[in-house]
Amino acid sequence: MNILLISANIASTPHEVYPIGLSMVAAALHNAGHRVFQFDFLQHGKSIDKLILTVEHFNPDLIGISIRNIDNVNLVHELHYIHPVKTIAQTLKAQTRALIVLGGSGFSLMPEEILNDVPADYGISGEGESAMVEFAAAMEKGLLPDTKLIRSRSNLCGNDIPSARYDAAIMHYYLASGRTGSVQTKRGCPHGCVYCAYPSLEGKTIRCRDTKAVVDDIQTLTKHFNAKFIFFTDSVFNDDEGRYLYIIREMRRRHIVVPWTAFFRPSGLNDEKVLMMKQTGLAAAEIGADAPTDTTLRGLGKSFSFDDVVECNDLFARNDISSSNYFMFGCPGETQNTVDEGIENITKLQNTVSFIFMGIRIIKATPLASIAISEGLLTPNQNLLTPVYYIAPGLDRRWLEKTLRDAFKGTKRCVFPPDSLDRSLQLMHSLGYAGSIWDILIPKKEKSNRRRGTVMKSPAA
Repeated sequence: MNILLISANIASTPHEVYPIGLSMVAAALHNAGHRVFQFDFLQHGKSIDKLILTVEHFNPDLIGISIRNIDNVNLVHELHYIHPVKTIAQTLKAQTRALIVLGGSGFSLMPEEILNDVPADYGISGEGESAMVEFAAAMEKGLLPDTKLIRSRSNLCGNDIPSARYDAAIMHYYLASGRTGSVQTKRGCPHGCVYCAYPSLEGKTIRCRDTKAVVDDIQTLTKHFNAKFIFFTDSVFNDDEGRYLYIIREMRRRHIVVPWTAFFRPSGLNDEKVLMMKQTGLAAAEIGADAPTDTTLRGLGKSFSFDDVVECNDLFARNDISSSNYFMFGCPGETQNTVDEGIENITKLQNTVSFIFMGIRIIKATPLASIAISEGLLTPNQNLLTPVYYIAPGLDRRWLEKTLRDAFKGTKRCVFPPDSLDRSLQLMHSLGYAGSIWDILIPKKEKSNRRRGTVMKSPAA
């Protein structure tokens, strides 16, 4: 069967990211004996005409559309991404009789709402690898589901999670923008952050891919595609059980050293572990702090304190690893006093770049949605496809935005709104710069102290 898979993502900020989920589904379908073609909307300049030509040439029997994001979760500068998906689906309906199936992480967040808005035949919520293979097998037999929405029941792990079938043409496009290749090492998240959809998308149990297969992917990206930087796409790289260290040990065993980055939880790390990772190429760390005070960290369901954030930040700094932090204001429990405290905590952080968000995008079926309903900010059946942001009751949005703009104005390493540096990052990547630019934003004095080993610690530590 001819199966066309389309990455409908149009988000290019802060930089363009290879559609690894699409390529993992492509691998599963290819392994099942299907002829698969991957089409990336960004790679083709968001051209509907090129999509039409691809459909005419490939003549698909089945089309999968992957939705990565619903919007940009930035209340200050909102961008919405479902309308282009709708245009793609409408075009396909006019051009082909192939069945259209929606999927992807963005779709799985609000599948019913998107299916009601986008003219597709079916949608797969959850992991797409086995569900799409099963759908294609049933379709070949003339057996189609009775309902439009298919909820994947699979919980793949180990070798059942396939390596991505990286497409050469698509990869060439993304490596021209940041030189970064994407690798997934595991799925699932056991943490209980109130705003986060990862547990509902991937489950609360961590399911690791085969260690050797992960490192094979790294070698494929660096040797075959000449990727200069690796991004591990896991929701949290440093899982509490320490299984991320299996990847590091296998990289060391194979003498693989390549610059890489990942999302880190500010707990469970020490100098020995960071040194091990640095020996394989760890060049930048994205720290998932999310809130800048103990009060708002508790409001988000975090199990660590702001002192832990400071300690983690300093740990990377003294090992000469660039880092970035992400903070949200308006969390449950936020007051004007905690806003002032949070601003002070962020500005005292040294040797890091902080990206500041205002409000929290509410996602259906998260604890935050229940909180918002109980506080009268949402109605129980409200359609969240149109973004709604949580800002704690009692905080005025205009006051909060002005306060944040005034506090971080002119502070190079404190970025508000969070998309303020997007153009600079894109320009640097277009000039051949690989990876993050966090180190460039850190004042020279702080970098000098870091490299002499005399890290300037925040008074909060």
